[in-house]
Amino acid sequence: MRISSVTQLLARWPLPAVVAWVASWGLFKLMLLLGSGGTAAIGCATASGVVWSLWGNSWWRRVLISGGFPLSLLLTLPTLGLDQLPAWSWLVPLVLLASVYPLNAWRDAPLFPTPAHALDDLAQFAPLPTGARVLDAGCGLGHGLFALRRAYPQAELHGLEWSWPLRWLSALRCPWASVRRGDMWTTDWSTYDMVYLFQRPESMARAAEKALGQLRRGAWLVSLEFEATALQATAQYRAPGGKIVWMYQAPLCAAQGV
Repeated sequence: MRISSVTQLLARWPLPAVVAWVASWGLFKLMLLLGSGGTAAIGCATASGVVWSLWGNSWWRRVLISGGFPLSLLLTLPTLGLDQLPAWSWLVPLVLLASVYPLNAWRDAPLFPTPAHALDDLAQFAPLPTGARVLDAGCGLGHGLFALRRAYPQAELHGLEWSWPLRWLSALRCPWASVRRGDMWTTDWSTYDMVYLFQRPESMARAAEKALGQLRRGAWLVSLEFEATALQATAQYRAPGGKIVWMYQAPLCAAQGV
């Protein structure tokens, strides 16, 4: 495997957090074996987590990386009674995490809900006809579908989510939408009049490439907060709460200088 491939793999979230937590625990155990006091071992392991947190490329990831060791140490304190749990019980939260945030979704955004009123003005900039097909790609628990329904009450709403628990909960919360389990990156976008995303910056280049190849003339790509820098935006506005809604209508144009 090439070095670049290994680097890309290690950068895939949440692997940086897992590596950092294991490293901090390893340092903690090593210092105890070498005779260091518990306070010194805890301090060094916690400091190690802070250093590892520089690997994170957003504030919330840095918080998770740096806080993983002290939080997990707290959960093992005898005063909480968790030290009496069987070893296999710690697999339960890992299984739950894997079902909600499966391996092939690590490159995508974690569970970030769309604010309720973020898309209220969307129809003013991106009008759609009655019965238009609108896709929330990576719909999570359905917050984006609720926001899209407020903007386009006469649209035919679809949700796509890879995590089966989230897909089930989203379908339960949004019975007026068609929600199915699927991969947003392999699903054909050409049948939709609008594709809505609330992803992360690293995903937007991939979204732009897919939209260029699949969106039919007149269809829209809409992204909350994160710009598809490879594309020339058709319109944008700042939603309540400060997030920017970016809109791109096909035929899409490459951004100047790209």
